[in-house]
Amino acid sequence: MFSYEYVTEEQLAGFDKYKYSAVDTNPLSVYVMHPFWNSVVKILPTWLAPNLLTFSGFVLLVLNFCMLAYFDYDFYASGEGYQHVPSWVWVLAGFLNFTAYTLDGVDGKQARRTNSSTPLGELFDHGLDSWACIFFVVTVYSIFGRGAAGVSVFTLFLILWVVLFSFILSHWEKYNTGILFLPWGYDLSQVTISIVYIITSIVGVEAWYGPIILKFQYRDLFTTMILSCAFIITFPVSLYNVFKAYRSGTLKQHSFYEAMLPFISPLMLFGICMLWVCTSQYDVIEKHPRIIYFLVGTAFSNITCKLIVCQMSNTRCQPLSCLLLPLAVGVIFVISGVLQDKEYYLLIILTIVITAAHIHYGVCVVNQLSKHFNICAFSLKKPSTE
Repeated sequence: MFSYEYVTEEQLAGFDKYKYSAVDTNPLSVYVMHPFWNSVVKILPTWLAPNLLTFSGFVLLVLNFCMLAYFDYDFYASGEGYQHVPSWVWVLAGFLNFTAYTLDGVDGKQARRTNSSTPLGELFDHGLDSWACIFFVVTVYSIFGRGAAGVSVFTLFLILWVVLFSFILSHWEKYNTGILFLPWGYDLSQVTISIVYIITSIVGVEAWYGPIILKFQYRDLFTTMILSCAFIITFPVSLYNVFKAYRSGTLKQHSFYEAMLPFISPLMLFGICMLWVCTSQYDVIEKHPRIIYFLVGTAFSNITCKLIVCQMSNTRCQPLSCLLLPLAVGVIFVISGVLQDKEYYLLIILTIVITAAHIHYGVCVVNQLSKHFNICAFSLKKPSTE
């Protein structure tokens, strides 16, 4: 069932030659978080596999997502007149988010400490990070919700896309330059989100109702921070790094089309999902925003994972993802009006199919690379040769 070989022979050969190359210039990361992570990793047992740390952190984010889905499924709980999320949930959410962030920060250090660094570890880490975007963005949305002091579910839908494209931009950069420039926004967002959860547990969601100054509200600050980080820092810096590689003659792709190839599937996914949301007679984004967010985040993660495989193996990125087909067919049904009141069932079916396909892809790739490198994904012991 999980023995299918998604990684080609050419890509396996590329993984054999792969060498990690990353640049982290974020002051918060360099001067605060890395010293903290260096202290944390020293208390971890040396038998603990780095991938186990990575996966544990991801599971904590999924747990946060599920916990807030239970207490605030429709994103109304923070609004006036609704039963608010209990304070202890915000405390736990802050603890789980920061713990997940810490585990994501120490997994690579644990790999170097135990001399177990492999290309699989980096792929596993970044692959789960691509899926984690949906979980922490949607979870923090419950602080403001869709009430009068919050933002609409459609606005959050657009914000989610900004975050997703910000993430894939770093790997597009590496696909073209060979160097992973770690984005500043990630560390800042994770520390801020963890702190905001704890503050919310103390002062309550009501504290975010009022304006900060004049008519500028906390929801506006939340939106402005995300958009500013993306459009003022992440996007310009990424374009500059690629342009600098072009000017120095080190750009890996030799045509504009080849350089922009990784964006074809993400942009098509954006177009398909936007078309669905805007033409839905059922008003699917208003009735089931959480499922739509999850569907989008999962499909985008699958596309991103395949790009990461290509940039790590130094192979050509495929322009189209097979997951676009069922989504496109589904949207055609929506636009045609054939479904009428059955659009919810289409949403559930597509979510199950795409999630299953993504999990199958992830597990098969981990199994294939584990076999190729003769390692156990979640243990430092060598596989049995018997």
